[in-house]
Amino acid sequence: MSKKNLHDEAMDNLMDGILCLETREEAYNFFADLCTVNELEDLRQRFQVASMLREECTYTEIVEKTGASTATISRVNRAINYGEDGYDVVFERLNKEKA
Repeated sequence: MSKKNLHDEAMDNLMDGILCLETREEAYNFFADLCTVNELEDLRQRFQVASMLREECTYTEIVEKTGASTATISRVNRAINYGEDGYDVVFERLNKEKA
């Protein structure tokens, strides 16, 4: 699905729904209802891969720790380097919260 196809009223409603969550527990509950366990595991894995890429871990280290395929690692790496900067925004904000 291209980025262009993602921007519609239904997707806006989903994003607004996510943005209205106030606690981690609300997020857990919402995503448990919305996604399958496998979908959530895939999201968790991609986020962990992104974090490790930012820490300059090697593909081998990432495969060993996360079990992600090199194709998944490459896809995440491409998103980090050529995407919409979504990972950067999230990691910067998480780092600010931890400081």
